[in-house]
Amino acid sequence: MYILGIDTSCDDTGVGIVKLESGKATVVANALWTQEIHKQYGGVMPELASREHLEHMDRVLSVALGDADISLEQLGAIAATRGPGLMGALLVGLCYAKGLAQGLGVPFYAAHHLEGHIEAALSDYPDLPFPHLALVVSGGHTHLFDVQEPSLYKLIGATKDDAAGEAFDKVARLLGLGFPGGPAISRAALTGDPTRVPFGLPLEGQKGFDFSFSGLKTAALYAHRDGAELHDLAASFQAAVVRSLVKTCARAAKTLGREHLVVSGGVAANAALREAFSSLVLKTYFPPMDLTTDNGAMIALAGARAIKLGRESSALEVGAEAYLPLGA
Repeated sequence: MYILGIDTSCDDTGVGIVKLESGKATVVANALWTQEIHKQYGGVMPELASREHLEHMDRVLSVALGDADISLEQLGAIAATRGPGLMGALLVGLCYAKGLAQGLGVPFYAAHHLEGHIEAALSDYPDLPFPHLALVVSGGHTHLFDVQEPSLYKLIGATKDDAAGEAFDKVARLLGLGFPGGPAISRAALTGDPTRVPFGLPLEGQKGFDFSFSGLKTAALYAHRDGAELHDLAASFQAAVVRSLVKTCARAAKTLGREHLVVSGGVAANAALREAFSSLVLKTYFPPMDLTTDNGAMIALAGARAIKLGRESSALEVGAEAYLPLGA
């Protein structure tokens, strides 16, 4: 069975295709249109994002079908992100997917964006034992889950303010490094000293496993005003964010007795973060680099998971939800 996945939760138009055979899901296409128009604004403009999705959806779908070397008629199921995300952007992909499913007469599955990110990391590790931890860290999310069995998530920690990727974007804009901020700060940090600008550890001493990055952002603002060298500031800020993520996850694993951690989302592409997590005794698993940012293949993988678990298909009346929690 070929499963099509569509993600339009923010500013990337993603269409992916997964082949589900003998219980194994394999990505055979992952077409993506990244919207460049937002760079001039230093952040995503929701209305423009929706228009870009509408303009490019047909083309991105054609690219995915060509990469998979199949026709529309060979699709056995359609999945699309219903939330969380920007409401207008979500509606474009969700309505497009429901129309396809109805036209082709195939099941439709409404997928959770964060579950898609987690499934992307599991794509290379189908036999990862349960229970394990899963950290989703991106521009809009910083959530830590205890995954007790397939698709059973317990939220044990989340950001109290900015998401990690959002903090990268804001500090990059402050430093004049451009958008998106994560890659920009990572490039600037290559020639900086990560110990030069002192940053404290947010929420140090907490009993729980939450995150906070707003204070780091404010500290970066003051350091910039005080004349800190740009590359040192970028490297030090990046190191502080990574240190916060690593220490909190390591403490959660020790407290709960977990030995495995999945790290997914756009920030999972950060080289410093990957190196820091990989140095832990805790075994850490990352998605392939092309599945770190928002994409359609991860939603197709979430659809494949639903099919393997025997879930009923979603009603075509299901709506988009800008705020959609995952797990208890």
